[in-house]
This record gives sequence, C-alpha cells and structure tokens, in this order.
Amino acid sequence: MAATIIDGKQIAKKKHEEISREVEKLKIENIIPGLVVILVGNNPASRTYVKSKEKTCTNLGMNSILIELPETVSEVELLAKIEELNLDSSIHGILIQLPLPKHINEKKVIETIVPEKDVDGFHPINIGRMMTGQDAFLPCTPYGIMVMLEEMNIPIEGKHVVVVGRSNIVGKPSGQLFLNENATVTYCHSKTRDLKAITTQADILVAAVGRVNFITAEHVKEGAVVIDVGINRNHEGKLCGDVQFQEVKEKAGYITPVPGGVGPMTITMLMYNTLKSAQNIQRTLQNTI
Repeated sequence: MAATIIDGKQIAKKKHEEISREVEKLKIENIIPGLVVILVGNNPASRTYVKSKEKTCTNLGMNSILIELPETVSEVELLAKIEELNLDSSIHGILIQLPLPKHINEKKVIETIVPEKDVDGFHPINIGRMMTGQDAFLPCTPYGIMVMLEEMNIPIEGKHVVVVGRSNIVGKPSGQLFLNENATVTYCHSKTRDLKAITTQADILVAAVGRVNFITAEHVKEGAVVIDVGINRNHEGKLCGDVQFQEVKEKAGYITPVPGGVGPMTITMLMYNTLKSAQNIQRTLQNTI
C-alpha cells in the first residue's frame, strides 16, 4: 500500500490563515509585523527564495522590505546596516539570505542580529535556548517538520528518529527538536558506517544530505515516516529531493514530496517567527502601560 503523502502546501495554507488572523489583531494595536531580508549579490537561487518570501509576507499583511547590497559590499558596511535595523522598532525580523560572499564572515553576521529579531533561529542564544527547551525562535525548516507531523497527528514521543545529515541549519536542530519531544535520536553523516543498518531502524527518517535520490527503499523500514528535506536538481534539471520518491512511497507509511513538502513549511515558519517577534513587542508595550 502506497504511503500517505504529507502535503506541505496544504498545511502551509492552513497556517497562513492562522497567521493572517493574528496579524489583523496586531494591526488593531497599530503594530504591523515587519520583515527585512538582506540580499548580497545576485545569486539566482537566492533571488528566487527572496521573491517567494516577499510574496508570502505581503499576502499575510506584513511589511516586507528587501535590502539589496552589491557583491562587493564590505563586512563592516553589512554589519553597520544590521545594527541600524536592530534599533528600528518597526522591524521585527531580520533575515540575511545565505550564502554570503567569501569575504564576509557568516558567523559574525548572524551573531550581530539581536536574538529578538533573529527569525531564522540561527543566533547562538536562540540555539542555546532551543537546546535547553526554553522559548526561542526555532530554525524554520526543522520547526516546519515538527508542525507537519503535529498536523498529521503523527506521534513522536518514544519513536526512534534517524537524521541523515548534520548541518547547523537542518540536521542538528532537527534532531534536537525531536529529542525535546522525547524521541530517541540517531544522527548519521558521511562518516557513518553501514548506513542502511541504522536507517532501517527508524520510525521517522529525516533525509537532509543534499544528494539526489540518496535514500532508497533499502534504507527504509516498512511503514516508516520519511521526511525529505533535500532540494536538488537531477540530470534532467528537474527539482527532486534526497529520497527516491517513487520507490520509497511504496514502502513508507508517510512521505513528504519534493516539491510541495517541507519547502512551503520553511517559509511559513519564517512568517510565524516574524509574527511572534511582533507579538513579543506588543506584550512588552502592554506591560509598560
């Protein structure tokens, strides 16, 4: 029996409606959630992502501001711009579109954004809060995965979750969020021996390696939940994930497609984090009255 498809587009649509309602409530208090995206250079893929974020932001009634800087911008100039936005009370979220040119230190840039406006969830303070189970802005893709599973009523507690990939953006935080929900988590990576022996133990398998069709049916336990985070182009130029979708869907219990799975949720959770930042400002204002 073929797997149930986890429709990220449909779940994102539902979440957009919820976010839009909350945005309208804030507008009554004269607060309009504002998101700034800084794009350095003219990377075509980055520009596509930024346009999608802008469109979603506008559709939800938020302020969307794009700051475009040349590839040659200095690190000092970029950091000064971020410091300026940190002090702007109309801005609730600051996002730096990665990757950055090689002459700019990404780590320094991320750490310059104040944690209260770090809607990407990459600042060490937000990461530390996530690790210790405190309230934080969560990295958008891992957060989106958790929301998808919640919407599908897929239990996490007590399950064995295997994460294939250990990036700071997806792999590591995904595992931590599952651990926070009382799952048993195993990380796999390029140095893991006998990968299939581990992945076939997974109740929930998260593929985040960035390699076309890397996960096959042989890697998957019968009835497992398979989350495909990969966004790749195959030899025909078509968008595909890390999972060999056609064969794995015949073995898995649930599976996310590419496109239309995790991708829409990533942008949705960015919008949610921006809303949350604006709501935090609203609470602060109310407490000072």
